[in-house]
Amino acid sequence: MTPHLSSRPFHRWLLALCLGVLPFLSACFTTPPQGVAVVSPFDVKRYAGQWYEIARLDHRFERGLSDVSATYGLNADGTVSVLNRGFDTARGEWKEAKGVARFTGDPGTGSLKVSFFGPFYGGYHVIALDPAYRWAMVIGPDTDYLWILSRDKQLPGGVRERLVAQAASLGVNTRELIWVEHRRTDR
Repeated sequence: MTPHLSSRPFHRWLLALCLGVLPFLSACFTTPPQGVAVVSPFDVKRYAGQWYEIARLDHRFERGLSDVSATYGLNADGTVSVLNRGFDTARGEWKEAKGVARFTGDPGTGSLKVSFFGPFYGGYHVIALDPAYRWAMVIGPDTDYLWILSRDKQLPGGVRERLVAQAASLGVNTRELIWVEHRRTDR
């Protein structure tokens, strides 16, 4: 018997272990950070549409992008389509990422998981929301992911300061926020 053939049961065991653990690891990346309250009630129909990214924490998937927007749409199966778009200033071109979001529980609570890469999901938790759905603040699975969004390219007076203070109270390093420029007209 060759070593290659004798290692097959081990490989099967390892594969089964990985597949068994994957749902638990995925859950770790889709729940809100400890102690963070998610908006409820939440109306996904009112949330749908285009939002401008006002501020974010830096991550490689958005690094160097200006004029970032996110557009959410309702799908017939209850999921939410996601289209993120931004201008790559270094390359001089628009970048897009399409994904899908699913509620992690009650659809009346603003807690979703979003995937841009097949079966892998990340948390998307609305933690502040204007009663008229004009601005929102979203946190990921931990305090290293934060976005401030608005229906307009600017926030109303005083809102920025309130949202930054709320984020700081949750342990977000607000000094690291990137304030996104919206100057392009060739959307």
